[in-house]
Amino acid sequence: MILNSLIFMILLLMVLLSVAFFTLLERKILGYCHIR
Repeated sequence: MILNSLIFMILLLMVLLSVAFFTLLERKILGYCHIR
């Protein structure tokens, strides 16, 4: 039971990190295009 919740927490953390990373990447690319 505890192991399942731990795995769920890790998966949730990974998803949040990937979303934040892609948001930063998109913002960086948009800023680069806007400068040009």
